[in-house]
Amino acid sequence: MRFRVALTAMILCLCCGGLAAAQSSTDGTYGVGKTPTPEEIRAADITISPDGKNLPPGKGTAKAGAAIFAQKCAACHGENGYGGLAPILIKPEPPVKSSTPCLAPCIGPGSVMPLHAPYATVIWDYINRAMPFRQEGSLEPDEVYALTAFLLYKNGVIKEDEVLDQTTLPEVKMPNRDGYAIPDWKPGMPRPFPNKRKG
Repeated sequence: MRFRVALTAMILCLCCGGLAAAQSSTDGTYGVGKTPTPEEIRAADITISPDGKNLPPGKGTAKAGAAIFAQKCAACHGENGYGGLAPILIKPEPPVKSSTPCLAPCIGPGSVMPLHAPYATVIWDYINRAMPFRQEGSLEPDEVYALTAFLLYKNGVIKEDEVLDQTTLPEVKMPNRDGYAIPDWKPGMPRPFPNKRKG
């Protein structure tokens, strides 16, 4: 019994000592991650507004986007834009239930981003920043325009031959443009949609 108490005390001392050493490092870090370069900060420090401000030059069509989707997106989102582990991107007709579990936040046929987003620029910005998984930011602007055009076409928002670029993308009238409400929230106020625990 005494041996266990002594061993536990020794482990606690080692852990606390290691934590204290990490906290008191000379550069004030915990030895995790790296400081981004000015170039990395500039590349990530963009805001794409609903009116298209800050969209880069480029263009794309649904036809070009179909090939990119098959190569870089289908493995996670499913060959037809649904049925994969990643969220549904193309609303299936008729609606089908996926045989695989959906990763949270689960996006079903009624809330696919290309139909639910209030502005087409939201889709472009998300793809540009966050896709493909584990290769985020690797797509060229033309690829992002093409993927956005493909998803909007497959969900019936634009025609197949429409060309999306920094001028035409903000002009796309999204189905949920007028149904989207931004909560009246300011810093310091309670969250408008608090997380609710199940159970």
